[in-house]
Amino acid sequence: MFNSREYEWNDVRATIGGRMITRLRSVRYKRSKEKELLYGAGNEPVSIQSGNVAYEGEVAMLRSEYETLAASGNGSVLDLQVDIVVSYGNPPDVMVTDKLMGCQFTEEENSMSQGDKNEEITLPFIFLRKVKG
Repeated sequence: MFNSREYEWNDVRATIGGRMITRLRSVRYKRSKEKELLYGAGNEPVSIQSGNVAYEGEVAMLRSEYETLAASGNGSVLDLQVDIVVSYGNPPDVMVTDKLMGCQFTEEENSMSQGDKNEEITLPFIFLRKVKG
């Protein structure tokens, strides 16, 4: 039997520091590598040189989830170093798990506006490496 079902938001699970984040609103992460053109004689590049690899992302959650996370960092997430585990899939789908090692949050910002029904907090982070689980 052919299954054409795609992964959807309902299939995403994330843990931060071993704690399931139930009020998760979004998650994004990426790996990038420095690359630049190398020039020799003339004005055409002769090769592409590569350099350092970088890992960064962001996670958004509701305020109550953020407060629980911040409490584990003595009131601020900026001093935490945690692993973030993101899983995609719902059995019998193929499960995909990414473990983001050594994450540290780089900013914390709170913002509310008149008429808001909840507060969503986005936390940018950097990390050391991604391991497939």
